[in-house]
Amino acid sequence: MEMTIHASFLPHTDPDASLAFYRDVLGFEIRNDVGYGDMRWITVGPAGQPDTSIVLHPPTATPGLTDDERRTIVELIAKGTYFGVNLATPDLDGVFAKLESSGAEVVQEPMEQPYGVRDCAFRDPAGNEIRIQERR
Repeated sequence: MEMTIHASFLPHTDPDASLAFYRDVLGFEIRNDVGYGDMRWITVGPAGQPDTSIVLHPPTATPGLTDDERRTIVELIAKGTYFGVNLATPDLDGVFAKLESSGAEVVQEPMEQPYGVRDCAFRDPAGNEIRIQERR
């Protein structure tokens, strides 16, 4: 059986800030930007990888959520404990420098992990943790 990962989902709390981060800071392409009322679903992905995408979505668009559930979700996103994504690059130090100079919130500077990878971590504008590991 052949299978690939087509899209992963990350919540956003400010579509314009998320769009600027993923497009202007990470250099991702905008693949789709769909609005429905006051909500937006923005699909982004790395250049040259058209079959791999991240859908930035409104986290509380799920029908039937209570106000308490919505508040909890937004609080978890802001703490960086709700969602995250792992990316990889051959130039971890260069990517780290670019993200740091953009003002992105640094969670962890580049370091060797005991499990055999070198990585760093940031938060996107919504608070999602973005881990970036060095591809060797």
